[in-house]
Amino acid sequence: MDVDNVEESFEGDIDHDEYNEEEIPKASSPFDLPGHWYVVHTYAGYEKKVKSNLENRLVSLHMEDKIHEVVIPMEDVVEFKSGKKSISSKKVFPGYLLTRCERDNEAFAVIRGTPGVTGFVGAGNLPTPLSRREVETILQIRIDGQEPSKRSKPKLEYDIGETVRVKEGPFADFSGQIAEISEDQLKVKVLVNIFGRETPVELEFGQVSKL
Repeated sequence: MDVDNVEESFEGDIDHDEYNEEEIPKASSPFDLPGHWYVVHTYAGYEKKVKSNLENRLVSLHMEDKIHEVVIPMEDVVEFKSGKKSISSKKVFPGYLLTRCERDNEAFAVIRGTPGVTGFVGAGNLPTPLSRREVETILQIRIDGQEPSKRSKPKLEYDIGETVRVKEGPFADFSGQIAEISEDQLKVKVLVNIFGRETPVELEFGQVSKL
């Protein structure tokens, strides 16, 4: 987001005698923070442990001025268990975390030497920093004084075109592709092969499971 454009859009509408510009929260991008953002590959399932290990190492080795931040990107996911809807927080990229650090060989060595880290994402041995678009898409734009904004809509556990198995009812143990998803009614339409023909069957989320 272009902060200058944001400020210009306000100029015609706000009486500067009545409002102080400092009272208007400004959008800031995590891309503009010191250092660069890199993707670090870890053992799957050990992301939190690796994050803790790295944060401890950067303090004990006095690398706070070169390694600024370690982040595990998370997102809200809608799940249905026993027919009940719940929202849980899950890793966006299992087996990976982000670190904001200086482009510095000593910093890279500390990160690589952290237990659970298998390397950086990049060409050869050279870590490749993320672009502005990648950083802002993954981490979301921040507003000064506020937490980063949540995604506007939780991600569903199922996707259109995904193949699922029917768990109960007359079509139990049949498999088929999801053709439609009705989040409001908590139902999906699954194309089930019956007598050699794909037939749409409407099922509740709790009646299907991932293969």
